[in-house]
Amino acid sequence: MSGQRLQTQFSMIYNRFDGKDADTNLETMADIFCCTRRNARMVLNKMAEQGWLTWEPAVGRGKQSRLTFHRSDSDLQMRRVRKWVQEGKLDAALEELDNDAAKLARLIQEQLGVSTQEGKQIIRLPYYRSFPTLNPAKPLRRSEQHLVSQIFNGLTRLSEANEKVEADLAHHWESITDTHWRFYLRPAVKFHDGTLLSAEDVIWSINTMSGSPYFSHIKHIEAPAENVVDFILSRPDVRFAETLAVPMASIQSHKAAKNKDADAFPVGTGPYRIVENNRRHLVLKAHDQYFGFRALTDEIEIWVLDSAAMCYLQPTASLDPTALDSRQGALQSAANERLEIDEGCDYLLLNRKTGIAKDKRWADYLCQRVSSLFLLPHLAERGIGEYRLTNAYGLVPGWIHTKTARQDVLPPAKSKLRLAHQADNPLFPLLAAALKEMLEEDGVELEIHTVPYEEMMQPTNPKKVDIWLCGMSLGSKKHDAILPWLMNFDHISSAMPEGEFAALVEKMVAWRAQKSETFNAESLGRLLVESSQIVPLFHIWQGVVDGQELEDVASNRVGWFDFKSVWKKPSL
Repeated sequence: MSGQRLQTQFSMIYNRFDGKDADTNLETMADIFCCTRRNARMVLNKMAEQGWLTWEPAVGRGKQSRLTFHRSDSDLQMRRVRKWVQEGKLDAALEELDNDAAKLARLIQEQLGVSTQEGKQIIRLPYYRSFPTLNPAKPLRRSEQHLVSQIFNGLTRLSEANEKVEADLAHHWESITDTHWRFYLRPAVKFHDGTLLSAEDVIWSINTMSGSPYFSHIKHIEAPAENVVDFILSRPDVRFAETLAVPMASIQSHKAAKNKDADAFPVGTGPYRIVENNRRHLVLKAHDQYFGFRALTDEIEIWVLDSAAMCYLQPTASLDPTALDSRQGALQSAANERLEIDEGCDYLLLNRKTGIAKDKRWADYLCQRVSSLFLLPHLAERGIGEYRLTNAYGLVPGWIHTKTARQDVLPPAKSKLRLAHQADNPLFPLLAAALKEMLEEDGVELEIHTVPYEEMMQPTNPKKVDIWLCGMSLGSKKHDAILPWLMNFDHISSAMPEGEFAALVEKMVAWRAQKSETFNAESLGRLLVESSQIVPLFHIWQGVVDGQELEDVASNRVGWFDFKSVWKKPSL
């Protein structure tokens, strides 16, 4: 017998007796349930086992049995609704609550935040989209970058405190020459599945990235001894230990990577392992055999809620990371907000290689006509005021590289342009619609397509796209943080003339060969904007809202917080 059916039958008898204890008999109960006396007895026993009621059968002919209620119909209704909320069945829950959105909001809210179950600390967080890919070798959005840092380790990493390179899976390294680097692995490190980390895992993981310009100078990787890995480079890189301190250089289990669900359930060595990952939940549990300090929080659950449910949420005694991509309706101004402007922006990438912007007249028109300033009136009609946005005049905050915007500039001809933007982003459909409306004033038709993020970063047919609407987050204030974004995957090289992109690669190569020179990221950013390659639009404010239930909360560079370091004081 299903739990739902049993609850329905309970509602039938509860309403029949108006929720009041009563003297009755088995025949009456069988009539209510429309079944035999034997089945009615079984149903009543089931309800008694659940603790909903007590059924005291009478002894002797003509005597009445006693029915005593311990739960109300509304109690079971709320129990049913809570179960649906936990399972993500919000439409069914809302219908059961007679479409009372306020009640649904309270039920969602009570499930979130910090709790302790069987001595374990659990944090439940809301988010607006799922995480089908957590493979560090594939393109990563802001939140995926953070999650990868909780699931994986690299050979090296950047310190959150000072952004200096420090040891991770490699406890020591040395530059034998500028083109020969040796890394010494920690012994007895275990993956989440219990297998030991080996040099083979390191070699395989880094080789998967060697096709990108950022890692293309890795000529050969070998293991001359146990727990020792040598990198032979084709060009000098005096900062190679820093080169490897990026999320895409995380070390995966070579064996587990062969599994068919490896993208959703990759196996790393980090403080958390994935135990559930579907369109409604991502559940991470502490890796008890982690080689570093064991995580203080035992379990992290991220609940994927649709946009309507997200709008219901208000900050409570929970941590809410939705500031980085969602609306500020969920993050009303409070003294405990910990927000900062993102090191990146949303931008337009013009296809100057095979798209309409290959014609300099079109590139100049789009760069001068399209600006955050001119988009704002069109965005205001679409509720854009709810988003945390700041006009961008360069790729990162503080850079001023955009050309003077003009409303009187005209397109070279009436034409149709094709724009692609990534799916599962609440802001981009509004930006695309506003851009379409603005260009229509000039007689330019904009055809809008939505594609997965991976397709944005690795276009399979770039000739069909004139403009990409993208977002980027460097995740660091380091001068060279722009290089992994620029050089990994194909989003920039697919849209930029080959000679110009090759010149950018040469700038990276020359800098890597110099020990003392600081990378001039601003000049590179200026080149991208002034060449009409990129049109910066908006910077985003991001961070966490801390209800002060947890200790040691600090927003990181991508707007989340280190799961393993936060903890809740016990009530004494």
